Amino acid sequence: MDTIDLRLAGGSVRLPGLGFQKADVLVTDGRISAITEPGTGPTAEATVSVAGLTVLPGACDVHLHLGHGSDIARPRVPSDAASETAAAAIGGVTSFIPYVMSPTPYGALFDELRQVTEAGARIDFGFHFVISTDEQLAELPRYITEFGVPTAKLFMNIRGDEGKRLGLPGTDDGFLFRLLEALAAHGGMLCPHPENIEVAWVLRDRVLAADPDGANGLATWNDTRPPFVEADAIRRACYFGRVTGAPVYTVHTSSGEALAAAIEQRRQGSRVTIETCTHYLTHDTSTDIGAIGKVNPPLRTPEDREALWLGIRDGHIDTIATDHIHRPVSSKDGGIWKAQPGFPGLDAFLPALFTEGHHKRGIPLERLVDLVTCNPADAMALAPRKGRIALGTDADFAILDMNAPWTVDKSSLATDAGYSIYEGQEMACRVVHTLVRGRFVVRDGAVAASSEGTGRFMPRRLQASPR
Repeated sequence: MDTIDLRLAGGSVRLPGLGFQKADVLVTDGRISAITEPGTGPTAEATVSVAGLTVLPGACDVHLHLGHGSDIARPRVPSDAASETAAAAIGGVTSFIPYVMSPTPYGALFDELRQVTEAGARIDFGFHFVISTDEQLAELPRYITEFGVPTAKLFMNIRGDEGKRLGLPGTDDGFLFRLLEALAAHGGMLCPHPENIEVAWVLRDRVLAADPDGANGLATWNDTRPPFVEADAIRRACYFGRVTGAPVYTVHTSSGEALAAAIEQRRQGSRVTIETCTHYLTHDTSTDIGAIGKVNPPLRTPEDREALWLGIRDGHIDTIATDHIHRPVSSKDGGIWKAQPGFPGLDAFLPALFTEGHHKRGIPLERLVDLVTCNPADAMALAPRKGRIALGTDADFAILDMNAPWTVDKSSLATDAGYSIYEGQEMACRVVHTLVRGRFVVRDGAVAASSEGTGRFMPRRLQASPR
């Protein structure tokens, strides 16, 4: 073998099928060229000791929103991508797939969208498109085959004028069915936001009358769209998916009842991948963070939180994501009724997950790692280049000190939102280095200025599977 570019020496490396092994990882031209016993193999141009550290595949966050200021529709300038990919890298994420929203077809937007994001991105990325119009539905085959965007989101909760704040028109179950038919025909997958909003409207009016000032905070918001409205929508989306032959990826599963609905549909033959998000595992309605914790679906009860952890232990939950939104903290003004839903989560992604799941609850690290690396990479067609440390894969790494306590503080955040639901919380571990295709995006905890604009768009094609 010729001289290699980089040797990551002496770390505890997560290898497929082997667990954690002490090894050196060798990188050439942005890919893993060898995995050797420590100190063996060819000479490297550069050697970085990672002794005492845990070397993981870079995390794949396949659910977030990359926007501009208070607008979460899409990035408008390169700095939108630069700040949030810096936050991602600090959290151990080396590739992500944001949801893009538009009331007009994406064909005319795609080149600009890709170029703006690549100009600022520090990590590799794909896109999901939110589909809400007949014009977009007609263009769907082009999105899948020409642009490499095979995953489509439908906001099942946007009916009537519910989507006005996002600039999206309302849809209905007929549109859901036609979208699933088109996805099945062209090799796509549905990512539904599952809430029965008509029932939620009824409940909202009742709860508003009972608690007009929002005195009960997060519990009040949970009461306006409780778990059964999420479970109902999951059943519909997955059942229609089974009827049409389309796979369904259930985003941000937030409750025990919703998880049970997805498992039920899977057992009945629907092709279902189940995602939850970090905040549903770390926070609940008893958490004292006020309106900054408003999100859809809402933070649930402590019992729901425990049901999700049980779903992880039992192997029912497939992936974990952030649903990161980088609106400024001012979007939370006005209390629980007026605050905008969603919050950032990238900066603390792996530390928060591993602190809560591994350090506090004793879940094997291997299980948690799979939920944020190989599982989302497989589900979203980022594999084989992403999600594993293996010969020929992209040299994407999240390298952590698993015993490095630190406290989340505003000064440590890269997101332009400028706040975190984890502020003031102590984490048990920290990301030390993050590499994307062999380049340091984070080194010794600091974001490399030279990494801006080095991320690349990843076209995807889902693996075909039988009905």
